[in-house]
Amino acid sequence: MRLLQSAQALLADALALGRTRLELFSTEMQLELARLFFALLAGMAVLLLVVGAVAFAGISLIVSLAPENRAFAAGLIALGFFVLAAAGAYFVRKLAKARARPFDASLKELERDLHALKP
Repeated sequence: MRLLQSAQALLADALALGRTRLELFSTEMQLELARLFFALLAGMAVLLLVVGAVAFAGISLIVSLAPENRAFAAGLIALGFFVLAAAGAYFVRKLAKARARPFDASLKELERDLHALKP
């Protein structure tokens, strides 16, 4: 009978450990989703504001120039847009590679559990 109680206690402890790990995973999932949502929202707002500001600045520069120089200025402004777009793409790619691994805390805890269970 003592062996059965020991097995039940071991199973109960394993289930409690599994539940704790799932709660941690759930919390991390919620934090990741909230972070992603706000990052996307802020990124879209910034992008919209920057595009509007740069477009108005370019238009005002072109209008302020003499008519014979407007085409050249428009070409330079377009080239500037392409350079800025390339720089932005480079930094976004760099940021995407440097981000932290999702669910890192859950994975570390599971790794600790695995090492604790091995003899």
